Amino acid sequence: MDLNQLWQLALEEMRVQLSRASFATWLKSSRLVDRKEGVFYISLPNDFTKQWIEEKYQKNILGIIRNLDSSARKLEFIVAGHEPKIISKRDLEIDLNRFDNQIDLDFKVDPETNLNPRYTLKSFIVGSSNELAYAAASAIAQEVGKKYNPFFIYGGVGLGKTHLIQALGNEIVAIYKGKVRPKYVSSEKFTSDVVWAIRNKRMEDIKKKYRDVDVLIIDDIQFIGGKEKTEEEFFHTFNALYENNKQIIISSDRPPQSLPTLQERLRSRFEGGLTADIGYPEYEMRVAIINNRLQAGGRQLDEKVIDLVANSIKRNIRELEGVLNKILFYQDRKGVPISEKMAIEIVEKSTQNFSKRISDEHILKTVASFYNVQLADLVGRSRKKEMVEPRQVTMYLLRDILRMSYPYIGEKLGRDHTTVIHSFEKINHEINKNSPFNQKILLIKEALYNGNKQ
Repeated sequence: MDLNQLWQLALEEMRVQLSRASFATWLKSSRLVDRKEGVFYISLPNDFTKQWIEEKYQKNILGIIRNLDSSARKLEFIVAGHEPKIISKRDLEIDLNRFDNQIDLDFKVDPETNLNPRYTLKSFIVGSSNELAYAAASAIAQEVGKKYNPFFIYGGVGLGKTHLIQALGNEIVAIYKGKVRPKYVSSEKFTSDVVWAIRNKRMEDIKKKYRDVDVLIIDDIQFIGGKEKTEEEFFHTFNALYENNKQIIISSDRPPQSLPTLQERLRSRFEGGLTADIGYPEYEMRVAIINNRLQAGGRQLDEKVIDLVANSIKRNIRELEGVLNKILFYQDRKGVPISEKMAIEIVEKSTQNFSKRISDEHILKTVASFYNVQLADLVGRSRKKEMVEPRQVTMYLLRDILRMSYPYIGEKLGRDHTTVIHSFEKINHEINKNSPFNQKILLIKEALYNGNKQ
């Protein structure tokens, strides 16, 4: 297995474990550049990213690589431009024809717009589940700020929301040649910028950064719910842009009226424009996505294998593409067209690794069972010492897996949101410094995923 193939598979596994924002922030620009005598060299863009990944993700990455290559015994993280001389030029070449649909490493995010050029309207597959959102995006590109403002897209994980809103941004760049300035940002990045500005008394910098644009594209708006200062700043930014006929594009995992932690005045603003949903892709659309990816890479698969994949992965385009990636990899390694029987085995193994749909009640019951405590005690006011860790772990998992807001978790467990924040940070800290405790969390997660298989 060459370096690029191995790293693509490793990234595929890490994508499942991390939130989309964390994955994009810390691993999207990473590369596996060499391996020698059991040491695997991973290139990262800067020292800060190197330090973060060494502290947070090193054990997980090493474990994944060992599963793919048993010779792995150690990781070395290096900053791009400081690679050891033992790395050959051939090892550094990226074969985009073999693994081009999961992580396109040759595509560089524009530092001014934060847009990734790999997302285009042309490559966005349209079906009955997303045709309204696509049609609205196409119309907005032609009349920025005049039609459907704000534009609010919602839908489940992995259905193409990020693709569409970034593609819209790239279409605007292409049409207006720099005369209309878009900026894409995740809600987590917006929040971190607000926090930084408050700490450093630099709020004017944030106002200029986000109000001095023609198109503001913000992803996963649901995550600012419960963050009062962030909501306040976004509300004023929204008003400033809207009053000046600037285009606002927003994505969420649910419609505005189903965002209870957001301030009513924000929900009202969102509902004032066009709201469009992206649903689960129908069979014909899933087949079209597969064929599009195959055509783009000059690849072929048996029709029965295509049908198998389309029928096996019904609710998540990202998972669909991930399974397709693995099938193509195994086909390349065997050097012959993959059989339907082998494809079935790959699909079954792959889907076991994807996060299943897990509810908050499922997490509560699993944690209670793991710690052998009563569910009523877990969500109640009990101050028994033996309840501290289970309750903190529950708060951590609700935030880490389901990305619930701190206020919502606090309501669920009868605690103040500041207590939830403290618990999340404490558990996160323990996971990174305490190996046995980290193993405990992994066991609980495994129980969650295995116990929720359809």
